[in-house]
Amino acid sequence: MKIAIGSDHAGFQFKDKIRAFLEGLGHSVTDFGTHSEEPVDYPLFIRPVAEAVARGEFERGIVLGGSGNGEAIVANRVQGIRCTLCWNTDSARLGRQHNNGNVLSLGQRMMPLDTALQIVKIWLETAFEGGRHQQRIDLIDAPAP
Repeated sequence: MKIAIGSDHAGFQFKDKIRAFLEGLGHSVTDFGTHSEEPVDYPLFIRPVAEAVARGEFERGIVLGGSGNGEAIVANRVQGIRCTLCWNTDSARLGRQHNNGNVLSLGQRMMPLDTALQIVKIWLETAFEGGRHQQRIDLIDAPAP
């Protein structure tokens, strides 16, 4: 799978470890930065990940920050992105099964690394259920009345 990944300074440490984890599983990963713990403005690194996924250049994207909240907000501003903010394996599984999430947002300050890696693995392996959930996604994507 081709995966785009990006973070701000508060998600940098997990980003590098998740990138290595994904590559170890055989995925192709492109790192959109940031490349240090120097403070940065997260939209500058998160929006390009979401836009690349929306254009179809990558099958999935992963974005990280301190809480993951701002990153999810930025990603979800991009048409065609369904970014799921996940904090445990159940939220990751449901984010794929019910929401067909194509971008995952994680908060480095909210969980230990082993939890983040479990979330990533489940999020990648879980299939979208379709059915009634597809109807709901269609409603999300429909133009406002």
